[in-house]
Amino acid sequence: MGKGDQKSRRGKITAGSYGKRRPRKSSNSVVVAEKPVKAKAEPKAKVAKPKAEKKVEADVEEKPKAKKTTKKTEE
Repeated sequence: MGKGDQKSRRGKITAGSYGKRRPRKSSNSVVVAEKPVKAKAEPKAKVAKPKAEKKVEADVEEKPKAKKTTKKTEE
């Protein structure tokens, strides 16, 4: 991957060769065509969807939360 490597760009510059990694400069200049601007369509009115009802079970007991413990370091 240096000046002696024929496959790298730097090696091709040193050797004075061309290839996929170091193509020759084209004589034709590339012209970028501008894309036509499309008119934006009017946004559609949003229809309100009915929200799904949540099922609540009354018999579920909450579990007590775990106590936070801290590591004790020995001095």
